[in-house]
Amino acid sequence: MAVERTLFLVKPDAVQRGLAGEIIKRLESRGLKIVGLKLMQVSRATAEKHYGEHKGKPFFEGLVSFITSAPVVAAVFEGTNAIEIVRATNGATNPAKAAPGTVRADFGLEMGRNLVHASDSPASAAREIKIFFKPSELIDWKRDTDAWIYE
Repeated sequence: MAVERTLFLVKPDAVQRGLAGEIIKRLESRGLKIVGLKLMQVSRATAEKHYGEHKGKPFFEGLVSFITSAPVVAAVFEGTNAIEIVRATNGATNPAKAAPGTVRADFGLEMGRNLVHASDSPASAAREIKIFFKPSELIDWKRDTDAWIYE
């Protein structure tokens, strides 16, 4: 089991609905540690870089337009298998197909308003974290409760 870092975004729909704290609390309650956190307005340039792999696809403009429509909460979470844990907590991309108890099942209805983003691999996490955070914005710190979370 590897300690990983992953990018996590509370998207504009969740921020507008006042769900950011509840969603972040779920990840902290699982045992993941916040090492970076900020409220930000995503610029078009940042959005295009973030969604670069989708450039040229019919839904690209919609992705960029949505993520830049209102503030997001950007976070970096750290923990054992953080990427898998965050994605499992989020649920399936389509809220209608997400498992009960996941963020998307509990708070979402439509795929275009699916509340959160999380990196899908270690390579994506490394790339995405650099898009949203400067190295100086990430903090290495020891949490006293880690002995009660990790074996």
